[in-house]
Amino acid sequence: MCVQSKGGRTATPGGRAQTRVQTYYGRRGRLRTRRRDALARLLRGYGVEVAGDRLDPAALYGRQAPLVLEIGSGMGDATAAMAAGDPDRDYLAAEVHAPGVADLLLLVEEQGLTNVRVAHGDALTLLEQRIAPDSLAAIHSFFPDPWPKARHHKRRLFQPAHVALLRSRLAPGATLHAVTDWPDYAEVMLATLEADPGLVNAYQRWAPPQPHRPATKYEQRALAQGRSIHELVFHRR
Repeated sequence: MCVQSKGGRTATPGGRAQTRVQTYYGRRGRLRTRRRDALARLLRGYGVEVAGDRLDPAALYGRQAPLVLEIGSGMGDATAAMAAGDPDRDYLAAEVHAPGVADLLLLVEEQGLTNVRVAHGDALTLLEQRIAPDSLAAIHSFFPDPWPKARHHKRRLFQPAHVALLRSRLAPGATLHAVTDWPDYAEVMLATLEADPGLVNAYQRWAPPQPHRPATKYEQRALAQGRSIHELVFHRR
């Protein structure tokens, strides 16, 4: 689950910079030695900067393949499992929290995954600056922070401007797959996605559990606490 509160800088159509409310909260904490070592060793080979020029996926992965963006990969177990089971596609995981980045890098190394790269930072900046329009095969956002307090709703990922950005980076026919365990946020996500003219719901309201998505520890805890899982699958027109 991803959270941040400080504002980021983005460009307006007229070229002026404005502050964007970020969708995650920057947690601070000490990294254990193994994680520090993973970041120091493995980001050089598997890391991607969130800001900069447009990415060249063929150069980044050494091949031409469909590209999947994971927004908020958490501790990386689901991303690693999906990438391992889907070797014909490449995965780019964006995560703001260093422990999760380190854990995913370790899984990539341990499992010998060649189709995973990791971006440590803001996924919206990555989308704006580095991902070309009409290029992604899929975007996944599993259990984004619900920001349950009303005064924090402006920080939610699923709001019209952000959804428009996500949709613009999907190729025609590509998939936007989102999951939440917060019923009120689920309804907001559904309404926001259905209101975007470039997206179409693949199901009537909620999607059934998608077989390629493994259950995370967070999801298992949510179910154990009696919370329902709401899954959404939309396609770009």
